[in-house]
Amino acid sequence: MKLVAFLFPGQGSQSVGMGKEFYDQFKVAREVYEEADDVLHFSLSRLCFEGPEEALKLTEHTQPAVLTTSIAALRVLQSERGIEPRFTAGHSLGEYSALVAAGVLPFAEAVQIVRLRGKFMQEAVPVGEGTMAALLGMDRQEVEEICKQASNGEVLTPANFNCPGQIVIAGHTKAVERAIELVKQRGKKAMLLQVSAPFHSPLMKPAGMRLREVLEKISIQSFKTPVVSNVEARANTDSERVKPLLVDQVSSPVRWEESMRWMIEEGIERVLEVGPGKVLSGLMKRIDPNVAIGNVEDVSSLNKIE
Repeated sequence: MKLVAFLFPGQGSQSVGMGKEFYDQFKVAREVYEEADDVLHFSLSRLCFEGPEEALKLTEHTQPAVLTTSIAALRVLQSERGIEPRFTAGHSLGEYSALVAAGVLPFAEAVQIVRLRGKFMQEAVPVGEGTMAALLGMDRQEVEEICKQASNGEVLTPANFNCPGQIVIAGHTKAVERAIELVKQRGKKAMLLQVSAPFHSPLMKPAGMRLREVLEKISIQSFKTPVVSNVEARANTDSERVKPLLVDQVSSPVRWEESMRWMIEEGIERVLEVGPGKVLSGLMKRIDPNVAIGNVEDVSSLNKIE
């Protein structure tokens, strides 16, 4: 048997209709959506299945919606295939799904936390004052150099180290725009991202402080599976470190490529992306094409999993 890791997507993987097939066909998935609706006191399930897209794209809706859909897919995968992962990991928001999958966070608490996390992140910086951009075909050193050159006294920093040739930067809007110009002058590509805030930059520190207060009230369970954290790109199994890592994660870069390479070094030969979309599958192809990839987001993708 190949050693398997479960990967959980973050914000940006959402789409109207996600999870509907699992909800309709599997009781375990239906129970996840019903639990989310109960604890959030509104119909998150309807928002996932029917939209409108504009409402689903709001950060405080997106985060619980992606988490809920990912956990519904996980429950179906577990009940239908019985596969046990060696590690779990999630991209940004997806780290909460990874912690639920590892038995560390109860789902009902996680879905409430991520709704607040989305709200805090949105409120940390006034709309329009911060943004993000993807820089393509550049290495870490080049990106750090660009950030230094373009910052001009403002905040500008690498935010996501996704895969070779794809690094996302975040910071004050004007600084990001200056960076894009510098990248284009070097003959490389840069794209402004359709996001509402500069996630994973020091501008998110106020959100981290508010998140810390919420996390203080939560009881962390022991790990059934090690979780590879975004902040350290290494597996954590220490319950005491879960909260500090989640607080730091809000304003620290997502070290995704390093996380995946670390797991591969630990013997992972197969990854399953559990939840909406195939973003993480695409990144893994760029990180190491030798790793077997599957995803579980609907019935047809589930049927391909052995």
